Amino acid sequence: MVKIRKALSNEVKLIRKQRVKAYEEHAQYIPEGHWGALKQAISSNADEQSGVELLVAEVDEEIVGSVVLFPAKTDAYEGLVDAVDYPEIRMLAVTPQSRGKGVARALINECVLQAKAKGSMYIGLHTGEFMKTAIQLYESMGFIHMPQFDFQPADDGITVKAYRLSIG
Repeated sequence: MVKIRKALSNEVKLIRKQRVKAYEEHAQYIPEGHWGALKQAISSNADEQSGVELLVAEVDEEIVGSVVLFPAKTDAYEGLVDAVDYPEIRMLAVTPQSRGKGVARALINECVLQAKAKGSMYIGLHTGEFMKTAIQLYESMGFIHMPQFDFQPADDGITVKAYRLSIG
C-alpha cells in the first residue's frame, strides 16, 4: 500500500537524487542543453521555498516517489511563466521499479486534497511535451491542457505544456 506523507528534512538529498534518476530516461530524447537545464531544475532547492510542500510516497517504509506542491501565486518556474492563482504540482517523480503501481496517482491525489482543503478551485502542473506517459496519466485524471500557459525554457523548440484540473 502507498503511504503519502510530508518529507523529513534529512530525506531531501535522497529525494533530489531519486528525482534525477526518475527523469534520466528522458535525457536520450532531448538535446543535452535541455537535459542539463531540467536536471538543474529538479535538483534545485526550489522545494524549500516558503509555503511549498514536499511530499513523499512510501511503500514498505521505503521512499518510492515524491512531489512538490507550490502554493497559488508562487513563482514555481523562476520567471519562465507567470504565477497562476492556483497551486502547482511540480517535480513528480517515481522510482523506475515502482512505476505502474499507482504511486504517481496517489501523490497527485494528495496534492488535490491539500489544494481543496485550502479552498482552491483548480490545481495545475507543467510537463515536458516529451513526457508521454506522464501526459497520459494527467489526462486520464481529468487535467486539461492550457496552452496559454505553455512555455519554452530553452531555445530548442521543446515546449513545457501547462495542465489544469478543476477541483472546486
